[in-house]
Amino acid sequence: MINLSEKKEHLIEVKNVQRIFSMGEVEVQALKGANLTIDEGEFVVILGPSGSGKTTLLNQIGGIDTPTSGEVIVDGKNITDYSSDELTEHRRDTIGWIFQFFNLIPSLTASENVGLALEMAEDMEDWEIRAQEALALVGLGDKGDRFPAQLSGGEQQRVAIARALVKKPKIIVADEPTGNLDWKTGLEVAQVMKNLNQEEGITFAVVSHDISISEMANQVLYMHDGLIYDKPQSAESAPSAKKVVTE
Repeated sequence: MINLSEKKEHLIEVKNVQRIFSMGEVEVQALKGANLTIDEGEFVVILGPSGSGKTTLLNQIGGIDTPTSGEVIVDGKNITDYSSDELTEHRRDTIGWIFQFFNLIPSLTASENVGLALEMAEDMEDWEIRAQEALALVGLGDKGDRFPAQLSGGEQQRVAIARALVKKPKIIVADEPTGNLDWKTGLEVAQVMKNLNQEEGITFAVVSHDISISEMANQVLYMHDGLIYDKPQSAESAPSAKKVVTE
């Protein structure tokens, strides 16, 4: 019998995470006890100014970095104390990354740039077919043989999205994915991500300065000074603001 009172597990849980960086004699506290939950299939947008801790937060979820204290649980696994090899496996198998800068290799075609993700995952079986399928999902099915210099900025970012998508990750984390694009192109790229969320069931965690992306979100959160809130903050209001807490 199903226990209806049993709580559903979150796909992503960030629990009271602090991250302190030592820079010589100075310590910088990028995260100050951040809490966050994301359920499977959500499209979550986290807004905030530069230096608020957005990228540091994504790095915890994506396994690029680990907390100074607190816990990060992804897909039911506590990755907080993972070894370097375990974090590599987490990044390879569970997470797809999209960055502000496209990071495409100029000497490789769009298809080859997408296939590079499979090569790094040591999963090259039928890579050309899979790369082409991923490109088709982002509307570039006819441009697999183009080099980055032959593509517009929006098209290059779509290649980067296809590269994140080709491994079929459960989660895609996107760090300022429209930050290097004009407003119209950025909106088109954001719509591509939303379509993938709805049609492929991929969970998205997106951090951005771009408020227009938030219109596509299931959940919009705000970062200020290393903490996560459910409404925008000012320097004056932050200390007394309501924090988003993990259940």
